[in-house]
Amino acid sequence: MLGERPGTMALKSGYNEMELKFIAKSGNEALARMAIAALIAPYDPTLEELDEIKTAVSEAVTNAIIHGYEDERGGYVTLRAVVEDGVLSVTVIDQGRGISNLDLAREPLFTTRPDLERSGMGFTIMENFMDELIVESSPQKGTTIIMSRRLGSVHDPSQLS
Repeated sequence: MLGERPGTMALKSGYNEMELKFIAKSGNEALARMAIAALIAPYDPTLEELDEIKTAVSEAVTNAIIHGYEDERGGYVTLRAVVEDGVLSVTVIDQGRGISNLDLAREPLFTTRPDLERSGMGFTIMENFMDELIVESSPQKGTTIIMSRRLGSVHDPSQLS
């Protein structure tokens, strides 16, 4: 994604991108939420859009930290986001434990961490708040979450006054 587009692409109205890599610790979930909010702010999202997108990102990042690394030291989470033609695409990547049974993990209320009082609703929330959700995972190699959503308000930030 990043680095694959010519530098002039960012100058086109309606396009922006970012990449953020951070240590897999719970406090950095707030950093991910703020970064996404800042990226989409020029597109004038509604408060509902903003809250739903931040919540979906929060769920993906929290899953990477809690389930991917089980709060172990040394892991990183990468957050990539692109806005193009009014569509936000978000990718959350970890190189953690991976998911051994993806179908089971995507079932509502399923959790591998009941000891942390996890609700098992992360994938359900992501699916409900985003237009598309793709999950790729391999045991002991990590998980990649790709989510997208059309922003409903303004699609060209250059039109904002």
